[in-house]
Amino acid sequence: MSCVPSTFGTIYLFGGEIQAVGAALVTNHSASVPSTRRFTQPSVEVQDASFCNITVTYTHPGQGDSIIVEAWLPPKEAWNGRLQAVGGGGFVAGRGAIGDGYATMTTDAGLGAALDPTSWALLSPGNVNLYSLQNLASVSLDDAATITKSLISFYYGRGPEYSYWNGCSQGGRQGLMLAQRYPTAYDGIAAGAPGINWNDFFPTMLWPSQFMNMLGDYPYPCEVEAITAAAIKACDPLDGLEDGVIADVDPCLARFDPFSLVGHAINCSEMETPRITSAAAAVVNATWQGMRNVNGVCLWPGLSPGTDLAIIAAKTDCTGGACKAVPPPVATHWLSLFVARDAQLDLSNLSHVEFDRLVRQGKQRYDSIIGTNDPDISAFFNHGGKLITFHGLLDQLIPPKGTSKYFSTVSSLIPDTQSSYRHFEIPGWSHCGNGGQTSEPTSLFDQLRAWVENGTAPAQSPVVVTDAEGNARGRVICPYPQKAVLKKDCPVAQGADCWSCSI
Repeated sequence: MSCVPSTFGTIYLFGGEIQAVGAALVTNHSASVPSTRRFTQPSVEVQDASFCNITVTYTHPGQGDSIIVEAWLPPKEAWNGRLQAVGGGGFVAGRGAIGDGYATMTTDAGLGAALDPTSWALLSPGNVNLYSLQNLASVSLDDAATITKSLISFYYGRGPEYSYWNGCSQGGRQGLMLAQRYPTAYDGIAAGAPGINWNDFFPTMLWPSQFMNMLGDYPYPCEVEAITAAAIKACDPLDGLEDGVIADVDPCLARFDPFSLVGHAINCSEMETPRITSAAAAVVNATWQGMRNVNGVCLWPGLSPGTDLAIIAAKTDCTGGACKAVPPPVATHWLSLFVARDAQLDLSNLSHVEFDRLVRQGKQRYDSIIGTNDPDISAFFNHGGKLITFHGLLDQLIPPKGTSKYFSTVSSLIPDTQSSYRHFEIPGWSHCGNGGQTSEPTSLFDQLRAWVENGTAPAQSPVVVTDAEGNARGRVICPYPQKAVLKKDCPVAQGADCWSCSI
């Protein structure tokens, strides 16, 4: 078992051609990996680790691509016999980490070090680089699993006993793409905030900016923040405990009307007359209620009350006197580069009809490539695969209702879905842990392993919620559609023991 290229023999990849294999022994590797990067696992300190770093470069003949798969394999005595692949984020295909004895890998999908698609999306004006998009969407995922399992077999003399996928956002979408199109690649998949409805949530990200542009009015951030704070105050008690977290979204939407705050005085040094305007209430309401077409039909659900809309979704820049909308770049890249195929497109001047047309064109052109909401994952279940999805209710980018909708669609198609797939909503958690009052669900990965390897399905999972006073208390998240219910007369200081799961 030598960490040299010759150890890894001839790697076979259907449809692919191996161009180069590199191998180097890494020693004394130390890293601090926080739970915010591991999502379903606690923070880990890697000290003086050794591993074989293998880099495989390959191409799909005729496509002009060059893709890199990087695998980190620990020494045989330190390997736990399992593969854990790590997903990416945004337009980045993946990133790697090592710890807990797993062999691990990642792929760049042929996109190199690009953090956004501006360098590769268009071959020329009007012509999308479909091969690169296809690699990002699905093909590189199956390739990477095949290649890495071969590397593991060459290095250890046997393949992995179990293979797992762990990712959030783009990584969550990748996990579900694997379950849908490559059902035998992994035994267990943990997919957080999955961007599966690509052609719905990207336009929905732009909907607040589009709404402001059509309205011709751009509220100050402090107005949006004041409405959010009022919603939290009104809806926090709905779950039986006032801790600054809204756990019941639909009852909150029914209870709280942002227009009731119009004219209320607020603390805002940016405004000459610091009061909540009707424009601010309208923008917040539009963001909560979701994207609508010119006929008023809701095309996709919005973000949850309590979400910090002012930092991404309904962000405005008020420097220089006049405010203007600041749409999320990841969404503008999608609509301009891929849908409109025009890097110079001015998204700030679209009519409602023009916006609707782009929304429809995105679905027509790309659902078959990167749409990842196929509910028929019966082949993955029949293979014995177990799937856990999870989504923070304070996600600032991807509406949580899209994931619960996917779970419900799978459940309506496949009998006894809960025996192979469970979805967890996380009150107080933002997009893949980028803020919020609730900790990462750091027990979910071990629960997924227990489910795959000994059949123990997760009935609930612990998290920690920190309130405005800094008090940290345990509670549980529950398999959807169950919700966490506070036990009557239970001292909340007991934390998770005070909560149970119920419909």
